[in-house]
Amino acid sequence: MKTYFLTPFLALLLIGFFGSCSNDSSDAMASNAASTRVKPQILRLNTVNLKTASNFAILSKSGITNVYPSVITGNVGTGPITGAAILLSCPEVTGTIFSVDAAGPLPCRVTDASRLTTAVGDMQTAYTDAAGRSNPNFLNLGAGNIGGLTLTPGLYKWTTSVILPTDITISGSATSTWIFQVSGTLSASAAVRIHLTNGALAKNIFWQVSEGVTLGTTSHFEGTILGKTLIALNTGATINGRLLAQTAVTLQSNTVTKPN
Repeated sequence: MKTYFLTPFLALLLIGFFGSCSNDSSDAMASNAASTRVKPQILRLNTVNLKTASNFAILSKSGITNVYPSVITGNVGTGPITGAAILLSCPEVTGTIFSVDAAGPLPCRVTDASRLTTAVGDMQTAYTDAAGRSNPNFLNLGAGNIGGLTLTPGLYKWTTSVILPTDITISGSATSTWIFQVSGTLSASAAVRIHLTNGALAKNIFWQVSEGVTLGTTSHFEGTILGKTLIALNTGATINGRLLAQTAVTLQSNTVTKPN
């Protein structure tokens, strides 16, 4: 039996060859693995910029009626209608009541037609922005009946009216955004509540409603309502948010708190 001996030079060549093949194979496997790895895509919904309208708890174009007593935390204003259409009294408002003229509630009203013109314009722009968002994450969820549901961040669109016959939950982080586009009316039944969980904030929730909004007796709502027409709160209803109406707002001993 013959025995073969490799010269040191030949041995080094063979080691280099097989080592190179091994490295190339490992690199190829790593490259293939990287090419098939799916990177998660995080889609962030841009908030609705209310601009100067964000400074108001209640803003209306055609008046604010009220059944005493209501508790409003935040600024109140109407325009272009006269300040005589603001039926809140000064003690009911922790904030400033802005009027386009000297007819607003005394002695606290501040006449500032220019400020109100800008704010109302910003309110309408915000409504158009919210209504114009496309590619909803959820379309006609629950056929318009969202009672009992938990709503995660995203853009929701209904081509119908929306009802809340029972409590709902809005769940997401402090940086999450919700935009609800409602082509019909929006109504919450008596004593129904919206619950926020996992850090969700009312300031990041927007309800764009093409027709009337009604919050039932002693119900509790969360978020900014951008109403094309009337926003009506029944007796004892509360909201952590804003009432921004392109017609009137009607109150009946309600609590409205503008979110920070």
